[in-house]
This record gives sequence, structure tokens and C-alpha cells, in this order.
Amino acid sequence: MKCIRVSDPEKFDEQVAQALQKSNEVFVLFFGRETSRGESWCSDCVVADPEVRAGLAKVAGSILLEVPIDRQSDTDSLTHIFRKRSDTRVERIPTLLRWTECGPSQDRLVEEQCREQNITSFVAETGKQRDQQSCA
Repeated sequence: MKCIRVSDPEKFDEQVAQALQKSNEVFVLFFGRETSRGESWCSDCVVADPEVRAGLAKVAGSILLEVPIDRQSDTDSLTHIFRKRSDTRVERIPTLLRWTECGPSQDRLVEEQCREQNITSFVAETGKQRDQQSCA
């Protein structure tokens, strides 16, 4: 698994497109930005991070785009856009999506669902959806 940090929200679409050129196993994880102590302010994200990585490490050729976002109350943050975009609609974190040429999967894992035991079924189900997709 290759991990790519998307630090600049304005480059998100570009980095997704670049990842999709390299793999059809592209996943996006939205998580709470790290504080000055080096740990995410989101305790669910701290727990989910190693589990998401372990689950996706089993997916050959996978790319994980890591997207740190700020608290929902921080409406001045550039990362607030991911809470408003119609394709991401991040309401709670962590949020894990599979991204395809047609955009994000309809299914997503959110908060405590981001556990290693859920990743395998999520990858399989969203893979089927991807294979049956036809971009309009």
C-alpha cells in the first residue's frame, strides 16, 4: 500500500486523479488533523488509523490518500470544504471512501466502522460496485 498525504485541499482533485492513473484501488481517509503534540484531536481517528492501514495493506496495489481535516466548528479552515462538497460530504470522522474514475463510492466507513474486520468486506463490496459502474 502506498500512502499519500493530501495537505492542500485545493490539490485534492489533482492528487485523486494522479492516484487513479496508477491504480484502481484508491481509498481516501478523512481524519482529524494532528495537534502540536503530533496526535489527532479525534480519538476515533487515533484508534482507526492502524486498523485502516492494516486492512488496506492486504489490498494489492492500493493507494491511500490521507486527508487531514479540522474540527467541524472551524468553519474558516480550508479543510471545511470537505464537509460541504457534494462528493465527499464528510459529516463525521474518520471517514473512509473508495474513489473510482466515477467519483467516490456510495458506501463508506465512518467512525467506529473503520476497523480492520470491516475493511475486507468494504473493499469487496465497493469493488463490485466499481466493476459494475458506468460513468455518465
